[in-house]
Amino acid sequence: MTYWQKTLALMAVALMPATVLAQDVAPKIDSGNTAWMLVATALVLLMTLPGLALFYGGLVRKINVLNTLMQCFAIACVVTFIWIIAGYSISFYGGMDGVVPGYLGSMERFMLQGMTVHSVHPLAPSIPESVFMMYQMTFAIITPALIVGAIVERIKFSSMMAFMALWSILVYTPIAHMVWGGGVLGVKGVLDYAGGTVVHISAGIAALVMCLMLGRRQGWRHDAAGFEPHNLALSVIGASLLWVGWFGFNAGSALAADGRAGMAMTATHLATASAAIFWMCCEWAAKGRPTTFGMITGAVAGLVAITPGAGFVDTKGALIIGALAGVFCFYASTYLKAALKYDDSLDVFGVHGIGGILGSVLVGVFAVKAVGGTAGMIEGNTAQLWIQVQSVLIVMAWSAVGTWLIAKAVDIVMGLRASPADERVGLDKALHGEMIN
Repeated sequence: MTYWQKTLALMAVALMPATVLAQDVAPKIDSGNTAWMLVATALVLLMTLPGLALFYGGLVRKINVLNTLMQCFAIACVVTFIWIIAGYSISFYGGMDGVVPGYLGSMERFMLQGMTVHSVHPLAPSIPESVFMMYQMTFAIITPALIVGAIVERIKFSSMMAFMALWSILVYTPIAHMVWGGGVLGVKGVLDYAGGTVVHISAGIAALVMCLMLGRRQGWRHDAAGFEPHNLALSVIGASLLWVGWFGFNAGSALAADGRAGMAMTATHLATASAAIFWMCCEWAAKGRPTTFGMITGAVAGLVAITPGAGFVDTKGALIIGALAGVFCFYASTYLKAALKYDDSLDVFGVHGIGGILGSVLVGVFAVKAVGGTAGMIEGNTAQLWIQVQSVLIVMAWSAVGTWLIAKAVDIVMGLRASPADERVGLDKALHGEMIN
């Protein structure tokens, strides 16, 4: 190249638009990571539709099946709108650079403005931002849907819709921002790989508050006599879909198709199997026989408990966490509920609340530096356990207070509970004019 050719080339670069230069230095989207995250997104949505819907639908009485299924479906729709309008932006924008940390994010992505085919998010630079946004949306959908299990068979459908919409934007999004999106939870260094605090503790505590505010179902007894599941086969199918979908939930939280995703998938499966076996053994010892309902509930407890630590613990830690979840969640869902006589219809607090708390604390014990980059108490980092305990307490308080305020407001304006006559005839027929023959 001659002197003049070099000079002209340098001038061309100098005059080149900044946008063209930016494209050259922008993070490169990886097709393998993108393909995996598209699959993971579909798997997490599968957890709610149809997984959770079938799991819950099979556990209620026949007169309330359609109402239960419809609540899960409707929540998926309304949260989608909320997430697109403001939820995503509030959760994952503002404070990302550590300059403006806080409890709420910004409205930079209001109505997804500024998102393009080529844009990426700082937390997931190897996949399109649209995929990251959709993946996080599936988390925002399933979290309020979990609460449904504590309040089925007695809440008005209209009031449920209003409550879930407000809860999604006022409780879920601030917690998601504080834990995952660059805000400040109050403590630094919290380990929550896939939603122990953000999803399960927030939903579990909200479920407890809501079932206490609504009161017991008419005729309810702590031994659940008269409220037996109408179709356990549906619940087994739902629980199985949850188990499979949870691989997208946990392994997908690596936001890449890599070794950590593989370890998270392995830990998830081991903890789930371990919890199901230990729940079965507890039930066998306490009641003289194992049940299908008990085993599938134990599996869900294991899935919940391993969620915060899936990308931080090794296989030994996963097995122990699963075993403890099977034992603790069994006693919380049976003896604790019977002793305190609260009507948590489908044991959301006992499984998701207790399981989320247990898993979030235990990741501070069993975290392995070689897996997730942070050591736990066993490897000498005793401070991590206290960090986890603080995060659990903060999220419990935020969810409890926020849930109570929202539910109280909805109750004043619309009324929360269905009428006694509607409860007796069943919400399928009373609220929707439909019923299963």
